[in-house]
Amino acid sequence: MAMSLPRRAAAHGIAAGSAAEFPRAGRKRVPGHPMTRFRVARNPESIRMQLLLARSPQMAGRSALASHAKRFAGPAILAAGLAAFLAAGLDDYLDFALLRDSRVVIGEWVRDNLPLALMAYGCGYALAVAFSLPVGAYLTVLGGFLFGLWIGTAVTVVGATLGATALFAIARTAVGDAMRAKVGARLERMDDGFRENAFSYLLVLRLVPLFPFFLVNIAPAFANVRPATYVLATLLGIIPGTFVYTSVGNGLGAVFDAGGEPDLDIILKAEILVPILGLALLALIPIAYRRFRGRK
Repeated sequence: MAMSLPRRAAAHGIAAGSAAEFPRAGRKRVPGHPMTRFRVARNPESIRMQLLLARSPQMAGRSALASHAKRFAGPAILAAGLAAFLAAGLDDYLDFALLRDSRVVIGEWVRDNLPLALMAYGCGYALAVAFSLPVGAYLTVLGGFLFGLWIGTAVTVVGATLGATALFAIARTAVGDAMRAKVGARLERMDDGFRENAFSYLLVLRLVPLFPFFLVNIAPAFANVRPATYVLATLLGIIPGTFVYTSVGNGLGAVFDAGGEPDLDIILKAEILVPILGLALLALIPIAYRRFRGRK
């Protein structure tokens, strides 16, 4: 037999005659009732909430602990991944000499398993960005070597955008305050730009590496930049640099045949850097225009 409501309340530590046991709008007085001063109106949600509040402090503590664990699980996994990568010495395998010696085998496997290779490369690139691993330049050149200029650029841009967006989403969680405290001084210089024109400012930061890539990935989250703005500015902003490094990888076979090494400083050459800086200046036009109008 189902337990009556007053007994259910008593079983959870709520006195039958307590004035605070249920919301005032949820009671109806029953004059002369021998068991209780009132009966409860049909309000199941109110009853459920009151019974939940009557649970023991230990259960409430476990619930709060589980909630905090969920919030901090993502950042903890990212930190553990970075530590594991460095401790295992996996960066030693990202060597152009090793790639040169095994390029025939790798090339044949990619040709025979192109869809799988594209998926593995894109997911690997996304994880590398999300974990903030210092392998971006190498992986981008590798993408050009494996897939050519256009496909390599496309899959790299998509993978990098996915990884950066994952880091952005994590920075928007409860752990964001702790992350902001660690890099707060540099973030203060970026906040004004995001407030004036988030898209243009982020586009400039993607085109020209004025700040570390990791910092640019998380700073917009602290400035309340909309996710759609973040994704679009990131996607467009990393295309020029990605294209340059992918082109290096696309010609890597000829470099290996000549016994040379790829030039990863190519982006600093005038014929490459000047056009990218020009794009950055174009992206700054909306910000400059808004400031000009504000002074009138």
